[in-house]
Amino acid sequence: MGVKNLWDILESCKKTLPLHHLQNKRVCIDLSCWMVQLQNVKKTHCGLVKDKPSIRNLFHRLRALIALNCSLIFVAALLYCCLVDGSIPAIKLATYRRRLNLGLEVTQDETNSQKACSLRRNMGSEFSCMIKEAKDIGLALGIPCLDSIEEAEAQCALLNSESLCDGCFSSDSDVFLFGARTVYRDICLGEGHVVCYEMEEVERKLGFGRNSLITLALILGSDYSPGVHGLGPESACQIVKSIGDSNVLQKIASEGLPFAKKIKTSKKQMRSKKTNSLDCEIHFNGSDNNPERKNECLQVIDAYLKPKCHPADSDAVCRVLSQHPFQRLKLQGICAQFFGWPPEKTDEYTLTKIAERDLRRFANLRSTSSELGVNLPLQKIPVKCPVSGVVKQRKVQGTECFEVLWEGFDGLKTSIVPADLLESACPEKIAEFEEKTALGKKQNQRKPGSKKSGNRLAMAEIDLKLQTLLLDIESGSNTAWSTSLSSKAAISEDRTASTTASHTKLDPRNAGCRAALSTDTSQYAVIDLRSPSPVARTRTVSRCQTSE
Repeated sequence: MGVKNLWDILESCKKTLPLHHLQNKRVCIDLSCWMVQLQNVKKTHCGLVKDKPSIRNLFHRLRALIALNCSLIFVAALLYCCLVDGSIPAIKLATYRRRLNLGLEVTQDETNSQKACSLRRNMGSEFSCMIKEAKDIGLALGIPCLDSIEEAEAQCALLNSESLCDGCFSSDSDVFLFGARTVYRDICLGEGHVVCYEMEEVERKLGFGRNSLITLALILGSDYSPGVHGLGPESACQIVKSIGDSNVLQKIASEGLPFAKKIKTSKKQMRSKKTNSLDCEIHFNGSDNNPERKNECLQVIDAYLKPKCHPADSDAVCRVLSQHPFQRLKLQGICAQFFGWPPEKTDEYTLTKIAERDLRRFANLRSTSSELGVNLPLQKIPVKCPVSGVVKQRKVQGTECFEVLWEGFDGLKTSIVPADLLESACPEKIAEFEEKTALGKKQNQRKPGSKKSGNRLAMAEIDLKLQTLLLDIESGSNTAWSTSLSSKAAISEDRTASTTASHTKLDPRNAGCRAALSTDTSQYAVIDLRSPSPVARTRTVSRCQTSE
C-alpha cells in the first residue's frame, strides 16, 4: 500500500521511459511487490494460463532485463510468515493483521480466531513458497537475493540512496519516505516501457522533499499511521507546503499533528466565519495535547528515517553486489519442474539473452577503457570477445541487426543482435564482414567480364591461327600448282612430240585425225581448282577414230 493517495499526488512527476532505459543499470527489486503484480496478471488471464503462471511471467520479465545487461538484485521479505518471528516492525503489525482479516472480532470468538489463524498460515505458506520459487529461478539466472531485516522497500531505498544501485522496483509509495531517489513503479514488456519517478523531479515540481512526504504519510495515513480524518490530499499538500520541507518534522515533534488543525482552521476563517463545523470535521484520534499520540508520530518518523536494514558495507550487501554465474543445468531442471519444458526450449529462451548480456558487458569494458584513454586493438584486450564473426546483415522489425557467430557458448552457435550493440562492442568484426562482402561482390563482378575477355582472346587466337593456316595453304597450293603446271607442260610437249612422230609413221589415211588431235591439244586451258567448275565443252570425234 504505502502512503494513501501518494501516487495520485506524484502523478505529474510520472515518466514513461522505454525499456532500453534500463540498459547497463543495476536495479534492486522488491520481490514481494513483483509477485503481487504477477498474481494479478494471473487472475486477469485465468483462462489462458496453466500451472505457475506467476513464475513463468517472472521468468520472461527477467530474461528481457538480462538481455539489456541490467544487473538485478532481489530484495525479499516473507510477509505472511513473519508475524510470529517478529521481523515485521511492531508499528506495522496492526496493518498486517487487518490485511489478513485479523480484526477485533477474532479475539471475541474463539472459533473465528482459529479460522483466522489457519488462514494466516495458509496464505503465508503459499506466498512464501512462491517467493522461494522466484528466488530459485533468479539464482539460476545469476540474480542474487538479499533477505531484508524488516521492510524490503526500506532495504531497496537504502541501496539506492547509497548509490549502490541506479533505482529500485517497488509499487509501495513509502519507498520514497525511506530515502529512495529513483523508483520504477511498473514494467510492461509488451509495450516495452517502464514507469519511473525521480525524487529530484518531485522536489522540483511539487516542492516535496523526504520530510514533506513523511508528513503527508502522517496526515493521509500509511502502513504506520492511520492518518487524520477530515483532511484530504489537497488540504494535506497545502499544509505541508505552507511550513516547508526543512521545518515540517520539527513542527510535528514540538506540537504534534494538531498544528495541521490550526493551519486548516485559520485558512477557513479567512473564507468563512463558520469554524465550528470545521472543527467537528477534523478529528485527530485524541486531544491536542495527548502525549501518547505525539509519541506515536515520533515513532512513525523514526521508522521512516531510521529503518532496520543491512548496512551498505555489510557482508550481505557485498555478497549480492558481486556477479553470480548463470547456472544452465539448474535452470533446465527448474523449468522442467515448473513449466514442463525440455532442455532445448529452456536454452532457446535463455542462451541468446545471456550471450547478448555478455556482449554488452564487453562493450562496456571497451567504452570504459576508451574513456580512460586506453584504446587496445581487439586481439590485445584481456577479455575475449564473445563474437567470433558476422554471418549476415539482417533487419528485424525495422531495426538493423547482424546475425553473429558466438564463441564459448555451449548450445548456442548463432543469434541476431542489434547493429548498434555490435558496433560498440567489436566494430572490427563488422569491418571484416564488410570487407569480405565487398571482396565477394568484386569477384562476382569480375567473373562474367573475365569470361567475355577470355572468349575474345580465344576467338582472336583462333582467327589468327586460321588466317595463318589459310596463308600457308594458299602459299603451298600456289607452289604446288605452279610445279604441277610446269611438269604437265613438259609432259604435254613430250607427248605431243612423240605423238607427232608416231603419227608420221602411220598410215597417211590418219592425217586428218592427227590434225584434229593436234588442234584440240593446242586449245587446252589452265583451270584453278579453287574456282568454279568450267562449263563442259563437247568434243567432235572424227569418224576415223570411231572406226578404229
